[in-house]
Amino acid sequence: MNKYYKGEPKLLVSVDCIVLGFENKKLQLLVGKRKVEPYSGKLSLYGGFVRENESLKEAANRVLYQCTGINDIYMRQVGAFGETDRDPGDRVISIAYCALINVSDYDHQLLEENDLQWVDIDKLPELYGDHIAMVQMALSQLRKLLHKDPISFNLLPDLFTLTQLQHVHEAILGTEIDKRNFRKRIKQIDFIEKTNFIDKITSKRGAALYRINKQAYMDATL
Repeated sequence: MNKYYKGEPKLLVSVDCIVLGFENKKLQLLVGKRKVEPYSGKLSLYGGFVRENESLKEAANRVLYQCTGINDIYMRQVGAFGETDRDPGDRVISIAYCALINVSDYDHQLLEENDLQWVDIDKLPELYGDHIAMVQMALSQLRKLLHKDPISFNLLPDLFTLTQLQHVHEAILGTEIDKRNFRKRIKQIDFIEKTNFIDKITSKRGAALYRINKQAYMDATL
């Protein structure tokens, strides 16, 4: 037993992961049914308790891998949630993390194994505890980041059309964007580059495919 802080209360710390994907022009949230009491069977974010030998980030990465099967994933801390009555089971402080993934990279077998499902962000069901508040805070932060950090590319394949990119922005912002102004602004960004490849699957006319030049982005942020 540590001789310091003797007599101080010990609290449970958890991480809850707001996993967002993009499909069919919709921003989607990964949720699952709770497997433990209280409220077993109720829809919630996927989470877990922080182990004694892990940092918060390590715990979040472990939980994200368990529910997505993806290791190298975009993740950022959203905030801490510590109301005394937030969890009827015990005194639990939760650190929320937001992750953005390309749905095509997702291990769909994990949906069944973990009893998970994708739900549209604009048609969220009732979720456990303060999980809706976590999602709302994450979305608010993403909307502020959208125009200064290329976070939207984490939701798309390596090669994408400008129309696909616009749909991602619209899904995050929750509103339509003027096509002409959007393309004008995007083409002024140095690290978004046009390739010689043509999209013949989602575009009838064969739209040009773009990609993010990661080195150019790194140089631009130095």
